[in-house]
Parts: sequence; structure tokens; C-alpha cells
Amino acid sequence: MEKKRKSLLTLFLTTLEISAFTFGGGYVIIPLMRRTFVGKLGWIDEGEMLDLTAIAQSAPGPIAVNAAILIGYRTGGIAGAAVSALGAVLPPLVIISIISAFYQAFRSNRYVSLAMTAMSAGVAAVVVDVVIAMAWDILKRKKLLPAVMMAVVFVLVGFLDVSVIAMMIAAAGAGYLSYIHGKRRGI
Repeated sequence: MEKKRKSLLTLFLTTLEISAFTFGGGYVIIPLMRRTFVGKLGWIDEGEMLDLTAIAQSAPGPIAVNAAILIGYRTGGIAGAAVSALGAVLPPLVIISIISAFYQAFRSNRYVSLAMTAMSAGVAAVVVDVVIAMAWDILKRKKLLPAVMMAVVFVLVGFLDVSVIAMMIAAAGAGYLSYIHGKRRGI
């Protein structure tokens, strides 16, 4: 019982810390969660983190909260999901509440504007890091279909303005067909 309470406390404090000191949304939080829960704590492995990230991306709602809930559930069951979700939403809730109280002062402040511009560059770098890490994990599996799908979807969405929803549906269909084909071949 004491061990479970300690791990729930660790889960809460970890997601609280990640959420409190991360700017830029879910795609910025994912590499920090990966570094913490895969590398530092060793609670989940790299492939599982990739799967949880994919589920968090495709589920409705903020990816950061979805990922926290999934990791919490995976490591601590329902209680883990609850404390992880609380740890993930508490810092933004407090920060947004404070900002909204002082919105007029923040809106026109030159230094706040410059800080936000600087953070945008950092967020872009972290998003690129996430894309590279996820692509690397896919390529390490040495499966042709996910690698080809990743490149095709990137081009279609990024350069040809094809709907992301259409790509998600197509990717889900391709994944399902690949699964069925693998089952028939006994893979």
C-alpha cells in the first residue's frame, strides 16, 4: 500500500512538474514525458511510449492531458490516471487564471510579447525533436508500411493541404488492413 501511494505521489509530482515548466502544448510535453517515464523512471518502454503517444494524438482533447492519463493508467490504474490528469491540468489552470485576471496589463507589455516570441522558437525546436524521435522509432522497427505512410502523410498534409482527418482515417484503414494481412500470414 505504501509503495503504491509513493508511486501515485511520484506520478502526480512528475506530471505536475512537467506541466508546470513546459510551454507550447502537448507536442512539447511528449519528449519530456518520454525522457522521464521511459529513461529516468523506467516505468514504460520506448515502443509503449510511442503507442501511447499515437493514442493520445488520435483521442479527442489536449494531447498533453491525454498522454498523462494514458501513462497514469498504464503505471497506476484508474488512480494513476486520475492523479496524472490532475497533475497535468493544475498548472495550466492556475496560470491561465492568473493571466486572465491581469489580461489588460499582459496584452500590451512589450517584454511579455518578446518572451512569447522567444518561446515560439523553442517550441518549434521541441516539435522538430518529437518528429525526429517518433520517425526514428518507426524506422528502427524496419517495417516498410509505417515509414512510407509517415512520408506520404507528411507531404499530403504539409504541402498539399489534405485534411488531417482524412489522413487519420486512411492511416487507420491502412493499419487495420496491414494487421489483417499479418494475421493471415501468421506474423
